[in-house]
Order: sequence, then C-alpha cells, then structure tokens
Amino acid sequence: MAEVVPFKGVLYNVSKISQKSGEDLLAPPYDIITPEYREELYDKNPCNIVRIDFGKEFQGDNERENKYTRARAYLQRWLDEEVLVESDRPGFYAYEVVYTINGIEKKLRGFFGLVRLEELGKGTIYPHECTHAKPKQDRLDLMRICDANISPIFSLYNSPEKKTSGMLAGISATTPYLEARDSDGSVHRLWEIKDAEQIALITEELKDKTIFIADGHHRYETALEYQGEMRKKHGISGRPEPFDYVMMFLSNMSDEGLTVLPTHRLVKNIPEDSLERLSTYFEIEKVFDNFNVMYIIDSRRNVLGFYNGDTDGWYILKYRGEDLSDVHPVLRALDVTILHDLVFKKLLNIDDIVYEMDTDKTLRLVREKQFDAAFFLNPTQVGDVETVALASLRMPPKSTYFYPKLLTGLVLNLFNKTF
Repeated sequence: MAEVVPFKGVLYNVSKISQKSGEDLLAPPYDIITPEYREELYDKNPCNIVRIDFGKEFQGDNERENKYTRARAYLQRWLDEEVLVESDRPGFYAYEVVYTINGIEKKLRGFFGLVRLEELGKGTIYPHECTHAKPKQDRLDLMRICDANISPIFSLYNSPEKKTSGMLAGISATTPYLEARDSDGSVHRLWEIKDAEQIALITEELKDKTIFIADGHHRYETALEYQGEMRKKHGISGRPEPFDYVMMFLSNMSDEGLTVLPTHRLVKNIPEDSLERLSTYFEIEKVFDNFNVMYIIDSRRNVLGFYNGDTDGWYILKYRGEDLSDVHPVLRALDVTILHDLVFKKLLNIDDIVYEMDTDKTLRLVREKQFDAAFFLNPTQVGDVETVALASLRMPPKSTYFYPKLLTGLVLNLFNKTF
C-alpha cells in the first residue's frame, strides 16, 4: 500500500513578503522554462526559486563553482536570512489552481506530501511514460548538492469517495498562506494542513490507493537513484530515512479538475513519398488549408492530423487497425503509439522529433520551413494513463501534457528537516 506522510515543509516566509509578491518568487517547472523566461524570472526577484531549481551556467564554471553549488549557496543563504522558513511541525499542504481552458473555469485541487519510494510498477506507484537520461542526470546533480526535493512530482490517485477532496474544498474557502498568479493568468494558492484529524483523514484515504505519476518521471527515477546512493554510503538502518521519501503533489482524478492537452510532433527529413507510404495503413483525406485540424479530429480515436509543408496541405489520417500486432493490446489502441510505432518507426524511419503544444505555432514552424511536416494528436485521456500504468507499460515520451503546470517553490522538502 502507498505510504503518504506529512513533513516539515520549507516555505517562503510570508511575514517578509506580501502575498502579491508570491508570483515574483515562484517559477514554472524547469523543463518548460525558455532561456528568455529564465532571464525574466531572474529579474523579477533576487530570491526567485529559479536560481535554485534551474540556475544559469556561466563561462568558467568548474567542479567547485557551478549552477549546482550556487543553488546550494542560495538555499543556505535564504534559510539563514529567513527568506525561507521551516514549518513548526509536520503537515500536508493544500494546493489549488484556478485556471481557464477553452473559456471554462476549472479548479485543480490536491495536496503536497511525502510518498515512500518504491520500485516503479512493482508496488503501488506506477509510471506511464518513457524517460531520457540527460534530464535525470541534471536532477540528480541538483539533489546531491542541495540534499532536497526542490520541485514536486505531479501524481494522481483515484478515490470516488472524495473524502480528502471534500476537505480540500472546505480549506479553499479560507485565506491561503500564499497566493500567486502565473504567466497564463492562473491563480495558485497554498494552505498549511496541521490539524491532526485532517492529517489522519488524508493518510487513511491514501493508504490503499495506487499512485500514478502524471508529470515528473525523471524526478522520481532520480529519487530512487539517490536513495540507492545514500543506502550504499550510510547502510540500511532498519528505519525510514528522509531519502526514502519523495515530495509529491497528489490530486484525485475523480475530481475532474485536471486537463490533458495534446502534444504535437514536428519532424524534418520526411520522405518525399510519405503520403504513399502512409496510405498503406491509413485512409487519407485531404482537407482545405484554412480548416482547423483539431476541430476535425477532436475526440476521434485512431485519427491523426498531418500537415506536409512540401505540398502545403492538410490531411486527416484514419488508421485502419493493421500491423501493430507486435505491440501490447493496451498500447495498440493509443494514437500516440500508432504515430510512434507505426508511422515514425516502420513507415517513415523518423527518430528526430520535436514536441510542441501550441497548434498555431506548430503550423507556423512548418510554413516557415523550419520543419518539413507536423503530426497533430488528440490529448491522451486520463483513463488511458491509468490503464497503461496498471499494465506496467509505458507510452512514448511526451504522450501527455498535464495542465495546469504546478509552480515550483511553494513547498521545499529538505532532507535534514523532513520529520
């Protein structure tokens, strides 16, 4: 069963900042921050969390002076100056994001807690996507130097009873500890949960739940590697150590506050006879250039959008359901599997892929000849994530783009302050 426990989080000291300045201190996840936006975050506030989580590299950096050692120095300085303060006792931390998508206001609610590490897929914690080695090395270097979880893993559980959900809804009607608005206009709010009964309610509801990693596979695998290093260095004591846990944001998928956006694919060096090759397994329908391809393919299973820059044409690709017999049945039904395993690997021999969420930007990049073609997908469904994860399988990278993105810096987990 999943072990979810309260912890002494490290928070920005609201007695030293106004609530309105929260947005000057927090940052999006490191992997969606452009170099330009990082500069903007640096300029917003000298104590913006980006300096720790995604610091800049400089000429002359070496083993003793680099972005990771600077991150540690910032962390220690902010603690010494009480810009960051430790909670007085272990607790959970309620988190709400109020956001608008397609003109509809939604609320994502959940809480921050520590989750006991398990080998993925062999306990009650399941991944759903493949990962790359380079991001994991970066996160591991940061964890080693800072001895902390700086940014949370975004995870889901499924509880139709909604006991914790109801409690969080009540908490959200009170004044938050910290509030910030992100660059998309979404409002993020944080509350401390220290009441013993509320802590017990969360712990009891989560103890028999399966946890699905939505966003943060690299960080989870990094935490496992770090745990292994610490056990090798210090031995196994027989009691839980701080490095046996990782900080997560946990949200109930039964609440329907979560949105999954599509992630499109941009490619180069596409074969000249790509349409002919695709016609082997797809019904191909040419559509007018000014049509909204996402409107056409919306909610249709096994249907892809294709824009070929050479012919300046939109095409709808309807998969006939053939030639994926070597793929597990659970994955075989997914659009992203059809695209990667059939189109990219078997038909077009493409392995250089760029990912983009914005439909208009994707189209523009092809029209400007920066890419030869683009493939458009419907978003993967949350239910598919659960099904794939429980089958101990993994989708291709970037199969899901969970929205809204959590802000980094709301709560930190320092291993020497955990319990």
